[in-house]
This record gives sequence, structure tokens and C-alpha cells, in this order.
Amino acid sequence: MERREFIRKGMIGATGAALTTTGMSAKSYASILGSNERVNVAVIGIRGMGQNHIEGYSKLKNARVTALCDIDRNFFEPRIKKHFVDKGLETPKTYTDLRVLYENKEVDAVSIVTPNHWHALAAIWAIQAGKHVSVEKPCCHNIYEGRKLVEAAEKYPVIVQDGAEQRSNPCAESMADFLHAGKLGEVYMAKGICYKRRNTIGRTPDEPIPPGIDYDLWLGPAPERPFSKNRFHYNWHWNWDYGNGDIGNQGVHEIDIARWGLNVTLPTRISSIGGHFMFDDDQQTPNTQLTVFEFPNVQGGGDAKKLLQFEVRHWLSNSEGIGGENPNDNTYMVSSDNEVGNLFFGSKGYMTKNLNQWQTFMGDKKEPGENGKGFGNHYADFIDAIRYNDQKLAKGDIREGFYSCALIHLGNIAYRVGRTLDFDPVAMKFINDPEADALLTREYRSPFIVPDVV
Repeated sequence: MERREFIRKGMIGATGAALTTTGMSAKSYASILGSNERVNVAVIGIRGMGQNHIEGYSKLKNARVTALCDIDRNFFEPRIKKHFVDKGLETPKTYTDLRVLYENKEVDAVSIVTPNHWHALAAIWAIQAGKHVSVEKPCCHNIYEGRKLVEAAEKYPVIVQDGAEQRSNPCAESMADFLHAGKLGEVYMAKGICYKRRNTIGRTPDEPIPPGIDYDLWLGPAPERPFSKNRFHYNWHWNWDYGNGDIGNQGVHEIDIARWGLNVTLPTRISSIGGHFMFDDDQQTPNTQLTVFEFPNVQGGGDAKKLLQFEVRHWLSNSEGIGGENPNDNTYMVSSDNEVGNLFFGSKGYMTKNLNQWQTFMGDKKEPGENGKGFGNHYADFIDAIRYNDQKLAKGDIREGFYSCALIHLGNIAYRVGRTLDFDPVAMKFINDPEADALLTREYRSPFIVPDVV
């Protein structure tokens, strides 16, 4: 503990503008280079994406899922049978309250897969408890939370990974290298798209809390509301109290790629229009949304600026030219399915990118140029970062994650107030707009309060 305190104080003193979470917990100090000891991981939230986390860590020889946590106890038995008993793996401990889980000193790291409104607080509490943290996207429900999460990551000597999984893909790394080397010329604009066909969620009444669910704990930092199915499993995405719409669901991945490719951080002007079209249901967030961010070109200087567009479409749409490799002849093809991805526009040509591939089209004739592809493993990168005590190995810097999350929140704020907004990225507030500033944070419900001092 004396050694840990020495490391912690040294880390705090060295904290600057860049993220410096290269410390280690007392337990993980012995779990680095050359050790055969496995990292004990707890997965928090096991209904949907949480199962991917369970499988991802279970496949790694240097990791072991030793605990599961969820407010819905109905999931424990089927998840344990599917992912542990049927595979001959050791049965994990189960928890309903993550605060109790954090008291378990045998748990080295937590993977947070809760609804968005819990991400930052769950991560901050885990960091304060000395746990390494991987937190799903978006890492925060609003900008205030994200700032506090970054502060906690900088203050405590643990590894903190943002859930931007594409940061681990060789495809994305080679894309960024290509663009930053100027091979597409001056990249002046990027466009991210999220075209996912989503049907109406209908309307659901308020009703009694189903058995086995700790609904008060599920609400956590959010306002107290009666239970309703459309404010619970998955459909919480479309309610402002818990989610951030599709720009904050799928979109945060593509915004992160677009911002990375443009080599920008925070914008100075934001505009967002759209609406909830076609359906009369319980959804609050827009299902069609067009958002534009304007950045000062601090890298190039002068009056040059960069633009980032992001578009959400919820119904029938085209592909915007973003495709993939044809398995029959290895040519680049356009898909007719749901489309997510990015476009980059430069003075020498343009680039299309999906999850696993990027392709350039160069010159006036738009001839196919350089390309890249390749998947990585975000789970393995997190475990390696812990074992080797190297934050860079996590491939998901929490400050970068916060910048990308800030964009989704700024876009949603512009949409909600209904006007173009000017933003001061240094003061982290809007210029002469108290109404917009009020949406940078929220009122928190005791005791689930994101602290001012972490």
C-alpha cells in the first residue's frame, strides 16, 4: 500500500494536458511481463453486449471472468450455463450491486456494459476502488461526466480503456496513418453515417416492476420514473434520461473514426437538425438527424477549417458508396444492407471506410488507390495493457474517447435547443447561451452522484 501511494502521488504530480494513466493497482503489480497469473475480470451488464465481453475475455489465456453483475437477476442462470457451465469454465460469482462487487479484492478489472447513464459513474467508482476499467461507448452520458471520468483516470494509477473498439483494428490505424501523412492531400471534410433500419418501438404503459429486478439501482443517477418496458432493456437508448439516440449508440464509433482521421479534437460551431419521423411512439430522440461540426484547423494554421458531418437515417436508404470486399472476386462492392462507416474528402481524392476496410479513389478519374483492412482485439489490448502496465497498449485512450463523446453530446444539445451553437473548447461551455450550457450536465439522484472532486 505504501508503494501504491507513492505511485499514485507521483502520477498526480505528473498529470498534464495528456492522459497519464500508466499506473497499476496493487493486485496487478505482480501481473506484468512474464507472469502466468491471469487478470480477473468482472463484467457489469450481461443482457446484450455484455455477452460479447464475457466471450471476449473468456477466450484469452491471460484473463478469466470471475464475476458477473447485473440489476436483473433473471439473467444469471442462463448466462452462466451458456458461457461457463456448457464450456467447462469455472462458475463466476454474481452481484446485483456494483458497489459490493468493487469491494472484492480478487477482482482486478471491470468491463462496464451498462446503459449510458451509468457509464461514467460506474467507471469513476471502479477507478477509485483501484480497479482497471474498460467502459463501453459512449463513456459518458453528458459532457460534465466525461470530464470527471478523465480526471479520475489521470488521478489514479490504473488502466482505463474507452470502448471505441475500432481503435484496436489495424484497418483504422492504417487509415489514420494514410490520412495524417497527407496521401489524400488536404483532408477538409469527413462524413460519418449510421443508416440502420429501425421499426417503431410502439408505446408501453407504466406497470409494476417485474420480479428479480432492482429497478431503483437501474435508474441510478437518472430521475425517478415508474417502470415501463420502453424505458428499460434496449429501448432506453431512445430516452434522453438514459440514452443519447443513435448518434450516441452506433454513431459514436463513426464519429471517433472521423475525428481521428481529421486529426481534430473539439469543435467551435455545431448545428444539428432532424426529427422523429414516421412513427407515433415513445421515442424521444431523433431517428433522422443531420449534424455538422466546424473545427479550427490548428494543425495547418491560417483561416482553413475542417468539417465533420454525421447523419442518422432510420429507414430505407442508399449506401453512400461505402461498401466492402466482394468475397467472389475481391473487388470493392457496395452493400445494400444497413450501412455504418465513414467518408473522407481530400484535395487528391476521397476515401471510404467501413468496420474492416478502407479504400481510396484518387484524382479526377476517381481511380482505386491504396487500401487497408484488418480486425484487432480490444479485449486482448485491455488485458495486455494491465499485464504490461502500459496505457498505450489499451488502444482506447479515455481522453480521446471523451472528445468523441463530447461531439455526440454537443450535436444533441444543438438539436434540442434548435439552433446553431458556438462553443469554447477551452472553457468547455457555449458562448453566451445559458440554455445550452444547462444541458452540459444533469441533476443527479442521491446517492448516485458524479462527484465534483474525484
